[in-house]
Amino acid sequence: MSSVFQIGVVGKADKKCGGLKPVVQLVKKGLVPIVQIGIPIILIVLGTIDLGKAVIASDEKAVKSAQSMLIKRAIYAVAIFFITTIVTLLMSIVASGADKSETNTSGWAQCWNSIK
Repeated sequence: MSSVFQIGVVGKADKKCGGLKPVVQLVKKGLVPIVQIGIPIILIVLGTIDLGKAVIASDEKAVKSAQSMLIKRAIYAVAIFFITTIVTLLMSIVASGADKSETNTSGWAQCWNSIK
C-alpha cells in the first residue's frame, strides 16, 4: 500500500520532501512572496491614499490621523516583510536543539532549502 506522501518521488528535491514537494513549492514560491512582498506594498499604498485624501480635504485633524495611520502601517509592513526570515531562523534553532535520537527535525529544512 503506497502512502499519499510517496506519490511522485522522482527528483533530488523530491527525495528530501517525499510527495510533499508540490505543497512546499506552492508555499515557498507562491504564498511566501505574496505575504512577504505583496501585503507590505498594499499596506503602504493604502496608507498613502488615506494621507492623500486627508491632505486634499485640508483637514488638519484628518491629516494628523492619516499620518499616524501611515506610520503604523509602515511598521506593520516591515514586520510582515521580515516574518518569513524570523520564523525560518526560529525553526532552525528549534531543529538544532532537538534530540536527534527521537525525531528527525532537520528534514523540513532540507526540504525547504532544496526547492529552488
